[in-house]
Amino acid sequence: MITPTGQNAALSQQTGTAKNPKGILGKDDFMKLLLVELQYQDPTAPMDTEKILTQTSQLATLESSDNTNKALEDLAKSLGSAQQFSTIAAIGKTADLGSDAISLAKDESSTFELYFPSDVQSGTIAVKDGNGNVVQTIDVGENAKGVYQFTWDGKDSAGNVAKAGIYHVSADYTDKNGDSKKTQLGAYPIESVRFDGDNTLLKLGSNYVSLAKIKEIY
Repeated sequence: MITPTGQNAALSQQTGTAKNPKGILGKDDFMKLLLVELQYQDPTAPMDTEKILTQTSQLATLESSDNTNKALEDLAKSLGSAQQFSTIAAIGKTADLGSDAISLAKDESSTFELYFPSDVQSGTIAVKDGNGNVVQTIDVGENAKGVYQFTWDGKDSAGNVAKAGIYHVSADYTDKNGDSKKTQLGAYPIESVRFDGDNTLLKLGSNYVSLAKIKEIY
């Protein structure tokens, strides 16, 4: 009785042994082996009908399984593409990275971007340490709404060089209507979507960010 196997199959011949180069038996290989078995069976003791039906049934099962796997692979690719293109609908919405942190290296400055949903009349950016203490403040100035880049020189409010590490950035500002607003690092409008193979990238400010890194879209 012939059964499919994942090991190299060999047929003994006069010239030697022929190995399956793929290292696995597929439905076509299984059919060839069945035909060879029928061709070289002993005429005085032919294979009974039950065995032939059993092997034919095994072949049909193998082919059905192969077709099912192929259909599932095609479906997975189709769903993946649909999911990618559905991200286009997020353009114009806000993406939150889930973090307001920046990294400061020793004796260096740190550049970051903040998004202001409405026009700024005046405002102040607060740079805080891990304990929530304000290390330095930066004047926002008067700006139209949008994403703006700022640079912290790495010094505290007393002019001393701050320790290297992680800091948190947020801003309080007043809009053109005199209303008090807040914003923080990590939330930006989605300007465009780019596809790089299976990876979906969203343009947030001046950077493209992988969809996998985004915590929330609203």
